[in-house]
Amino acid sequence: MKFFVDTADVAAIKELNDLGMVDGVTTNPSLIMKSGRDILEVTKEICDIVSGPVSAEVVATDAKDMIEEGLKLAKIAPNIAIKVPLTWDGLTACKAFASEGHMVNVTLCFSVSQAILAAKAGATFISPFIGRLDDINLDGMQLIDDIRTVYDNYDYKTEILAASIRSTNHIAECGRIGADVITAPPAVIKSMVKHPLTDQGLAQFMADWAKTGQKIV
Repeated sequence: MKFFVDTADVAAIKELNDLGMVDGVTTNPSLIMKSGRDILEVTKEICDIVSGPVSAEVVATDAKDMIEEGLKLAKIAPNIAIKVPLTWDGLTACKAFASEGHMVNVTLCFSVSQAILAAKAGATFISPFIGRLDDINLDGMQLIDDIRTVYDNYDYKTEILAASIRSTNHIAECGRIGADVITAPPAVIKSMVKHPLTDQGLAQFMADWAKTGQKIV
């Protein structure tokens, strides 16, 4: 399972990338706003840090303008994945980009039927939003499972990029189900290391070591 980091925070991306924990990056208008930086500038810097796909999102809502914006974003670097919303105009733009060999991330997916349309339009990635479905008392993880089943049934090549990840349990379940990629904030990825028994065990080891009075160096 590939790890994408969901942020436009360059320092956080570099830290995780240096540890080999980043296979790509996803951004969106909200994350760009939080960074406080120019979209073209910060996206170029991110593309220089990571070798994998970097999703940069269009902000237009009609296909013609989406295509114009997307082609401009694609010029930033070869590893740009143009991110479009799962609307009819977004699918139209997706088909145009895919036909020209560009990577496309179709985002804001909330149903299997939407995921099928994205695959048929040539999407490189489909981004189902787990946490936002959970927020309205629907089962976001079930959506990942259902899309996996349908894609496998018909050998669709579109990769499932599980998004709106809120917890380490979400990541573990995505791995069990077989999502191709997860994208999560840096804090969630880093929290995967935590377990109370690890902390307890380390504390006991250190206490016992102190009693020996020894040093390694």
